[in-house]
Amino acid sequence: MKTQKITKEELDLIVNNQQAKQKLFSDIGILEVQKHNLLHDISEVARRDGEVKKELEEKYGAVNINLETGEYTEIEKENE
Repeated sequence: MKTQKITKEELDLIVNNQQAKQKLFSDIGILEVQKHNLLHDISEVARRDGEVKKELEEKYGAVNINLETGEYTEIEKENE
């Protein structure tokens, strides 16, 4: 069977497309790692937020806190 060749321009186009595709796959992998790390960071912030809320509730009871002024009001419990 006789071997034939495509043109240099066609080969360059295919090689360039393959390289571009590999770079995009690599970029997606990097983004996935960054996404994973950010999700981990969100989880850590949520954990710390829960600890702070628990400490504040132990100190002040059930309150609503104004995040601009730091003032708080007690949360009234409904009678059952």
